[in-house]
This record gives sequence, C-alpha cells and structure tokens, in this order.
Amino acid sequence: MSIHGEGPERSHNRSDASRLSAALREFVGSARFAQALTLLAVGLAFSTHAVRSIIGTPGLIAAIAGLVVLCGASLVARWRAVEWYGILPLTILVFIGWCAASVLWSSLPALASLARVGYLVAFTFVGIYIALMRDTIQIVRAFGDVMRALLGASIVLEVLSGIILDIPIRILGIQGVIAQLGPIQGVFGSRNMLGFVALIALLTFLVEWRMKIVQRARAIASLVLAGLCLVFSGSPTTWFALGAALVALAALYGLRRASAPTRWRWQIALLVTGVVAIIAGWIFRIRIIELLDARSEFDVRLTVWRELSRYLNLNPLQGWGWVGPWPDAPPYTWIELATGRPHGSALNAYIDVYFQVGVIGALLFIALLGVALVRAWLLASTRRSVVYVWPALMLVAIAVTSFAESFALVEGGWMLLVVCAVKAARDMSWRDALSLNPAARGGV
Repeated sequence: MSIHGEGPERSHNRSDASRLSAALREFVGSARFAQALTLLAVGLAFSTHAVRSIIGTPGLIAAIAGLVVLCGASLVARWRAVEWYGILPLTILVFIGWCAASVLWSSLPALASLARVGYLVAFTFVGIYIALMRDTIQIVRAFGDVMRALLGASIVLEVLSGIILDIPIRILGIQGVIAQLGPIQGVFGSRNMLGFVALIALLTFLVEWRMKIVQRARAIASLVLAGLCLVFSGSPTTWFALGAALVALAALYGLRRASAPTRWRWQIALLVTGVVAIIAGWIFRIRIIELLDARSEFDVRLTVWRELSRYLNLNPLQGWGWVGPWPDAPPYTWIELATGRPHGSALNAYIDVYFQVGVIGALLFIALLGVALVRAWLLASTRRSVVYVWPALMLVAIAVTSFAESFALVEGGWMLLVVCAVKAARDMSWRDALSLNPAARGGV
C-alpha cells in the first residue's frame, strides 16, 4: 500500500531532480559562466598577494581549489564544444611532467613537494581552461577589465595611504610614499610586480584601443592609469621589458605591412638584429645599468646568483626539486642567510628553474617559452587581425622580464604564459610554423 502511495511522489521527485540537474548543467556550460570564471581566474591569479595578506594562505588555497573545481565543471559541461586537435602544446605537458617527477628527489618533504607541484598544476589547468573556453578577443577583454580594476585599486589605496591618511597600510605592505613619487607597490606586494602588471596592462590597453573594443576615452584613461603605475613603481627591470616590447611592437607593425614574398627576409633580418642587440647589451650591460640607475638592483641579483652557483654544482642535472616561490627550508634559507635579506625567488626565471629542476627543466622551460614566442610572432606578423599581436607582446614581456624576475614561474605570470602558449599552439602547429603555409592555419 505504501509502495503504491509513494510511486507517483518518487516519480515527481525524480522529474524535479532531472530538471534541476539539466538546468545546472546548462548554467555551468553557458558562455556567460565561462566569462565570469575567466574574470575571476585572472583577478585571483594576479592578486594572490592581497588575498593571502587578508585571509591567509589557507584561504588562498581554498579559493584556488574552488576555482579549479568550477573550471573543471565548466569544462566537462562544454566538453563537446572544444576542438582538441593541436590544443595542448607538448612543451607544457613535458615541463609539468618533469616538475612533478622532481618530487622524487626534492629537498622538501614529499607532501610539501607534492603540494607545491599541485599549486603549479592548478594555475596550469586554469590557464588551459581560459585558452580553451574563450577566444583571443574575449581574453584580451578579460585581462583589460581585470587590470583596470587592480591598477585602479592600487592607485586608490596608495593615495589613501600616502596622501589622505598619511599612514602605511601594513596588511598589504603599502608604505604610503606616493606623495614622494614612490616607489609604490599597490596590491601586488612589490614594486617590480606592480611594474610587471602595469606593463602587460599597458600593452593590453594598446591592443584594445587598436581593435576599438573599448571607447576612446576609456582606452586613453586606461593607458594613463597604466603609465602612472609604471612610473610610480620605480621598477628599473620593467623599463627594460617595456623597451623590448615597444621595439617588438614597431617590428610587428612593419612586418604586417610588408608583402608576403619579402616578409621572410625581414624576419631573418630582425632575428639577426635581435641577436646583435642582445650581444651588444651584454657587452655594455654595466653602462646600461648605470644609465637606468639600476646598479643597486643589479648588485642584489648578482649577490643572489653568485650564492646560487655554489649549490647548483651539487645538483646540476635534476636540480633541488620544484618549489615555485621559495620556502623557508634549506637550501633557500642558507642563501638568504648568506645574502643577508629574504628572497622569494632567484630574481631570474631562467636561473630559478635551473636551480629547482636542473638543466633538463631549464631547457624544457626555454623550449616552452621559445616555441610559444615563435608561434605567436609568426601569427602576429602574418594574420590580419590586430588581436594576434597581443600574445606575441605578452610573451616578449615575459621573456625579457624573466631575466630579472621569476614572475613567469608562479601564479599570474605562469598562467599568462600558459594562456599564450595554448592559444599560439591552437592557431599554429609546429608543422604550420615550419612550412609558413597560411592556408594550413585555422582562425581564432
């Protein structure tokens, strides 16, 4: 009797559950949900210092874990809409695989080493998700919107701290010296990180302006905001990267207007010029550093690199194991004691990755960055749409900044590298890059 009475109710409940499940799948698989997740991901990746300062490391880890779960659910819901051919560069997979394998010989305890590799994998997954779910124009818009918000918040807090209240905001590390024209750090924890974010924001705003996806007044205001943050950050390393990015932008401007039959000659000429410029820069490096008033910055880095070289000789092939941001554990604490100041990285991504995962890992990282840059450069110089210039400029900024900072190995910097590498691989496989056959390439 109870069975007959509960049958229709159970059927009705199953029907309601089925409708709710279908509605949930539709919501999670919607383009609007993917757009919101992209904004959230970019915002979180570039504001980890502020999030960590306010809610602590456990809160940051929980936020990242929640983001990964949401991205995974969205990816599953939209699985059939993704074109998987040529999507994931082997260079990313091999590099991540080698970092994961370094758990076997890491100087850290196994659980701590696994957690740090997992931290890298989380941002890798989020970067891949963004590249798969959004086209390049949508990604540029997302980065532009987030950068405006973060840089705007940084300036507001600096003005509040340094002019209105005239007290430092210690929880965020804001010193309140904007009235003395800086250096400021905003919500990013250091002036060099603010300078790096301001640089990629400036280049993003330029692309937005050229594509006319934002109003002219908003584009100009955004460029002024990024320029102010760049100047007030007082980061000498950022000026090197800005100079390289502007040279790359001018070169791409010329290449995009060259005729197709002669473009390869200009590409070779630019390559030779770039090599000569790098050699000349190395020869006159001391003079350049003095002109930019960056001697103190260089001396700090030189001290760290000299100390690192003592430990590199002990594990040159496989390194000390992947850690990402430096932990409070040997040999990193030994280096800090020897240099007399705390460091969160080797202040050079190439040396940092060499120290952590050895010469093999360094070669894999250089291959990842190099292949992505070549692909993005060829796309930017041959495709008509201005949007293809954005990944190339981002990778140039990352490659140059990596000589003086390790931003490309952690959090927002690493996620940006993954996004650009995946987008470049999607639009040009290595076979296409070698053949330079425009007909073989797909669109965004």
